[in-house]
Amino acid sequence: MRDVAAVAGVSLKTVSRVVNGEPGVSSTLGRRVRDAIDELDFRPNIGARSLRRAGGRTATVGLLLEDVSNPFSSTLQRAVEDVAIPRGVMVFTASLDEDPQRERELTRAFSARRADGLIIAPASDDQSYLESEVRAGTAIVCIDRQARRLAVDSVLTTNVDGSKAGVRHLIEQGHRRIAFLGDRHDITTAQQRYEGYLQALAEAGLPVDTGLVLSDLTSQALAQAAAVQLLEQPDPPTALFTAQNLVTIGVARALRHLKRERRVAVVGFDDFPLADLLDPGITVVAQDPTAIGRLAATVLFDRIGGNDSPPTTHVVPTRLIPRGSGEIGPQKNLTA
Repeated sequence: MRDVAAVAGVSLKTVSRVVNGEPGVSSTLGRRVRDAIDELDFRPNIGARSLRRAGGRTATVGLLLEDVSNPFSSTLQRAVEDVAIPRGVMVFTASLDEDPQRERELTRAFSARRADGLIIAPASDDQSYLESEVRAGTAIVCIDRQARRLAVDSVLTTNVDGSKAGVRHLIEQGHRRIAFLGDRHDITTAQQRYEGYLQALAEAGLPVDTGLVLSDLTSQALAQAAAVQLLEQPDPPTALFTAQNLVTIGVARALRHLKRERRVAVVGFDDFPLADLLDPGITVVAQDPTAIGRLAATVLFDRIGGNDSPPTTHVVPTRLIPRGSGEIGPQKNLTA
């Protein structure tokens, strides 16, 4: 820490406060200290005496997900735990909230505590800052999205093909005006699911109506309002493709509010609890978060165990689950 203090031009106490997340340091000084930490590849060893086991392992791994309250993330978390706990390894989980700065801060915090490995759903578009952790022996696996500018293993799903299958299913039911309701447009998975939507329309010879494309629906309330907006148009869509599970829930509420749940078709990307118990049940393109989590954890522990083969991208396929909402045919005069 003395070297960090010297590079940053601050006192040792200031460095200690920043490293330990204590108050009393201005944003300017805090930034200088963090820059110095990055420059020197400084990795503070918090609680090492109590955590270190024989062989230099701490029997802990970090799991950084988009939002642990999301059913997809919580199921994935449980799958990772089911692999880790029998090995005597504890899993510490945090939500990134799609915040690149939060990603950096949390990965730094887990690394400071000498986690043996990290499983990350990247929020930023550059993971090269983790290169020093990889060199230091920390195993890293990215899930949901590949790392950028960092050569590590990834476990992904078939976002493009899954979305294409969902939209194609609506087209096969006779729909031609199919809306797309998606998550933040700058998220890789959202972009891939929109690409699947475009490909399905193109393959069917259908034009893209940009008035039927709504993105940046980051909450159920926004999704509900967007669906109402679309369905109250003079020429509304007869089907909705929702590209994220919380978006699907918001859309289902809008349809129930408008009493059109039996008249407008819906296919959602991602399953969610009780989707099969609604009336009609929600047809989904289901990921397999259990398989994703188990595979990611297995790959991580293989790396921790010494596997030094080149990084690999693993793909877990999606599957279409028809439940009723996606099988509703187009009806005329939807505004009546």
